[in-house]
Amino acid sequence: MSRMPLFFWVAAVLGPGAALPAQPFFLPTANHALFEKGKEADFFVPTPGKTWESGCFGCVRTDRRQMHEGLDIKCLQRDRRGEPADPVLATAAGTVVYINNRPALSNYGRYLVLRHLIGGVEVYSLYAHLHSVRSDLTPGISVQAEEPVAVMGRTSNTAETISRERAHVHFELNLFYSDHFAAWYKTHFPGQRNDHGVWNGENLVGFDPRLVLLAGREEGSNFDLTSWLQHRAALCRVLVRQADVPWVNRYPMLVTPNPLAQKEGVAGYEIALDYNGLPFAWVPRAASEIKGPAKYRLLSVNEAEETQNPCRKLVRLQAGRWQLAPNGISLLDLLTE
Repeated sequence: MSRMPLFFWVAAVLGPGAALPAQPFFLPTANHALFEKGKEADFFVPTPGKTWESGCFGCVRTDRRQMHEGLDIKCLQRDRRGEPADPVLATAAGTVVYINNRPALSNYGRYLVLRHLIGGVEVYSLYAHLHSVRSDLTPGISVQAEEPVAVMGRTSNTAETISRERAHVHFELNLFYSDHFAAWYKTHFPGQRNDHGVWNGENLVGFDPRLVLLAGREEGSNFDLTSWLQHRAALCRVLVRQADVPWVNRYPMLVTPNPLAQKEGVAGYEIALDYNGLPFAWVPRAASEIKGPAKYRLLSVNEAEETQNPCRKLVRLQAGRWQLAPNGISLLDLLTE
């Protein structure tokens, strides 16, 4: 008899609909204007010539053709030279997993990644464009919520530098795609350098920190990150013919048990992807439920969501039919690597 997959074990132990204890996130700087109605322009740093919305999460740049996977948070403090001086704070208790202290190696400039367990969900917060990271921090060091971990800056390796006026911390909340990212990257980006291993931003898939922070503030200890992740708009649903998918063991709380697959054995998964490529809902499928030999099959597309948020280009309409676009296939390759 085969070993019961982890997600079935979790469901069996906790029972249907059980939620693990919640832990809220905190703002990563002393700028709390996000929580003041009508003060968004005091919180978000826009791109040059645009409004504050361009500093938000989502398809907010280049006429919705470019994804911005975090929040650009305005500084409150400056030193005598006019440089940003705000302490950057850990959004939740966690562990340092990565520090890039060579700004020239990333569009993020100098950046820091922390790992958290929020209601049982493995979450990674990222803080970018930093002036400096606290000198005693190294991978494996634990930090507490709202503990200073860095100083805001404006470092980057982009051709267009970040001006003093636009100084900010770029803040992300992410889930983690794959431990096999390096092999996937070598295949899909041959000849290109990967200086950051699995902590390359391509291996972290973001969800909107603004919405999470507002929901956490409103709901307090009742905030349930798993439920929040599962109740989002799907861009598309895809059937993947592969039983061994590492994401399932990392995020079992996002899997809905299927009695038929539990009885017959798992042959693949039906996956719901949001417009940023976050696979937020998984249903195991038995072989009897999977038609055709294709590894990936597009089941449905939310056309309204694609029209509103087209920047990731995960699907495309060709000859009147929706298909997985190259970006969508590449993402699925990463998930199943």
